[in-house]
Amino acid sequence: MATSTTDTGTTAEGGALETRGIEPVPVAERHGRPGQLFWVWFAANISILGLPLGATLVASGLNITQAVLAAVLGSVGSFAIVGAVSIAGRRGGAPGLTLSRAVFGARGNIGPTLVSLLSRLGWETVNTTTAAFALLSLVTIVAGTSPSAKEHPVITIACIAVFVLCTVLVAGLGHAVLVAVQRWATWVFGALNIVVGGFLVATVDWAAVAAAAPAPSGAVVAAVGVIAAGTGIGWANASADMSRYQSPSVRAGSLVASAAAGAGIPLVLLISLGSLLAAGDPTLATADDPVAAIRDLLPAWMAIPYLVAAFGGLLLSNHLSVYSAGLTTLTLGVRLPRVYAVVVDVLVTFAGAIYFMLIADGFYPPFIAFISALAVPITAWVGVFAVDMLRRRHYDPVALMDTSRGSGYWYRGGIEPRATAAWALAIVVGYLFATVGPSAQPWFTGPLAGTWFGENGLAWVITFVVAAGVYAALGGAREQR
Repeated sequence: MATSTTDTGTTAEGGALETRGIEPVPVAERHGRPGQLFWVWFAANISILGLPLGATLVASGLNITQAVLAAVLGSVGSFAIVGAVSIAGRRGGAPGLTLSRAVFGARGNIGPTLVSLLSRLGWETVNTTTAAFALLSLVTIVAGTSPSAKEHPVITIACIAVFVLCTVLVAGLGHAVLVAVQRWATWVFGALNIVVGGFLVATVDWAAVAAAAPAPSGAVVAAVGVIAAGTGIGWANASADMSRYQSPSVRAGSLVASAAAGAGIPLVLLISLGSLLAAGDPTLATADDPVAAIRDLLPAWMAIPYLVAAFGGLLLSNHLSVYSAGLTTLTLGVRLPRVYAVVVDVLVTFAGAIYFMLIADGFYPPFIAFISALAVPITAWVGVFAVDMLRRRHYDPVALMDTSRGSGYWYRGGIEPRATAAWALAIVVGYLFATVGPSAQPWFTGPLAGTWFGENGLAWVITFVVAAGVYAALGGAREQR
């Protein structure tokens, strides 16, 4: 029997090193409760990346009321999807992309797994770069020098290294440590965010906010899509990675609620704050670095807690992303202990952060383009996986770990043709309606991007409908395999 990892063992209670890789967690060791996941998702979404997302809404023409509505529908709605997908983790006790072998086949699952790993590495690069910028600003405030990364390459690399090291210390230790750190650190950095947010609200030009005209309804629809793609959709294929330790007695509705509320509360507050600040000061919406622009609104004594909160919030988000990326790397067949897979992943993001901070000319436009581009293949996976999950109640733990021809999930040449065909077709159709890249100079514009669906950012919705519909029509939901 061929497996995808040499890691064995169990997660330790009380915060010891988790030695388990991607193999399913035995039922006797699943004691998790939804309240734990609430704090995990809350912590992963208190990063300052919500502020530039909010500024983006104002840049698209929305007033504050419309921006708040888009924040609620986009973030809470997309994380409800994350919670729904996490039900599979409770059922099968394995990471999401490992469970995906049952849907796509041992070889057919390679495509979705590569996309998931690319997504995780991309988000980690975003987190690492932004956090290093925050730490660099903090250092230069104390030292009284220029905050330019390119003027201080040694300090910049040191800032990146500090963030990477802090990430590995938690993500490498595993599930039990991650859950504990996410919960308690949320109170610390959440309190800092409240203090800084209160100060920022006091600087808002309320007359300018009130005078903003509403945008057409289509712009609101598009904004919901941007928020969904930039928040929950990117986490959907990682959701089971945390829920695999949930007790089998946990209700499905509780998993959905824990994700929707846990992530929705901080996201709505931060995105709304970013929208409010940008509505009061339109230059924030077009700033090359909105995080730095917001920092410049603050006196030095308040900029310090702002940057500390920024660094901590991004660290909490990165803990979860790197943990998931390590599991995804193992699912690809890389034969390493889980903790070493984590180290490999952060080395990639370390290099990416160096590129964006010391070589590239811009950062946030590629960030928005990145989340929009990956929303299509990730949503296609969600569509197929969700339809399969509606009927499936059992995952064969032996077959999940067996990638040989004798595997129960080998299907035809290692590929489940219905699931793979539906996923591929949905991606093609989705990109027909998509515009990928910065709005000024798109990397790619689909032939149907000028339609109402394309102009309103609904390519990911069409992708989901096509993936789910085609897979169901091909008979993918008619039987439990």
